[in-house]
Amino acid sequence: MQKQDYVFNIRDYKVISVIGQGAYGVVAVGHKYNSEEIVAIKKIEPFERDLFCLRTLREVKFLKHFNHPNIIKILDIQKPTSFENFNDVYLIQEYMDADLHTVIRTHQLSNNHMVYMLYQLLKGVKYLHSCDIIHRDLKPANLLVNEKCDLKICDFGLARFETDITKDKNTFLTEYVATRWYRAPEIMLSLAQYSKAIDIWSIGCILAEMILREPIFPGKDYRHQLLLIFEVLGSPNEEDMECIKLQRAKDYIRAHTKNQRKIPMKKIFRNADPLAIDFIEKTLTFNPAKRMTIEDCLEHNYVYEFRDQSTEINAESIPNDFFFFDEFKEQLELIDLKRMLYAEIITD
Repeated sequence: MQKQDYVFNIRDYKVISVIGQGAYGVVAVGHKYNSEEIVAIKKIEPFERDLFCLRTLREVKFLKHFNHPNIIKILDIQKPTSFENFNDVYLIQEYMDADLHTVIRTHQLSNNHMVYMLYQLLKGVKYLHSCDIIHRDLKPANLLVNEKCDLKICDFGLARFETDITKDKNTFLTEYVATRWYRAPEIMLSLAQYSKAIDIWSIGCILAEMILREPIFPGKDYRHQLLLIFEVLGSPNEEDMECIKLQRAKDYIRAHTKNQRKIPMKKIFRNADPLAIDFIEKTLTFNPAKRMTIEDCLEHNYVYEFRDQSTEINAESIPNDFFFFDEFKEQLELIDLKRMLYAEIITD
């Protein structure tokens, strides 16, 4: 991609080249005019849809608040000259060489590399979970890495408080546009309550993908996704079926997974470290109540050799009104969200 394909109306920074693009944004590499430090310049065009603007507002608020070595940092935000000229959002972030999705497809990772990157992911997620934040979109493409194998979590547009998800399940599902391959089964089956366990499922999928070099559950649609999951995990037992409240969902599972036998994980991961296999088994469990917590993950022997508990820090508590706009977002128009985003950006 060439930079001339995109217009960057950004002051103080020189754009070198465009390195990626998404649904409503473009990322370029560049540097400040008075500095040689390479940075990532993320241009977001959030004003086409309410949902894009809402996600951008959440992401900006989160990244301004967070401070953790395994979460991408905002180094600078371009302040608009006026509300009338506020058409794009420019976030200046740490530059990372690639995302994990690219690394997996271009490199055969050693077990030590996998453990080291997994441990960093766990520390970042512990930080989030300690203040009741669920990322909701953990996948290799949202994990940035550099040549030293440092790892940072990015893309917080779907992140929410755990309590907000419980109160607002309908919005949770309509907003949930993340790649289905990393979705926990309870998301697709509309279980009684969503929890931090959905991030743990995604972590298990990510480790599995690092080993296999391809997704473990590459579903073509949500039904196919569930069938792939049950092919590996087998039919849920009656105890686990109790966590499903929708009778229609129970009937669907019984009809499509009758007497389905579990495939032993060691058959799927033939040459993998047995501790890695055990970690995956304890994160990819159908019943979210039986899944490891993030604390359990950090205690697991697979990451023992890299563990340094002094670096496993908790986040400062986040005010209850941090996402005050979620209480009445159904009544908000795009112009209202734009005003809120403008106010957030011009406030240090």
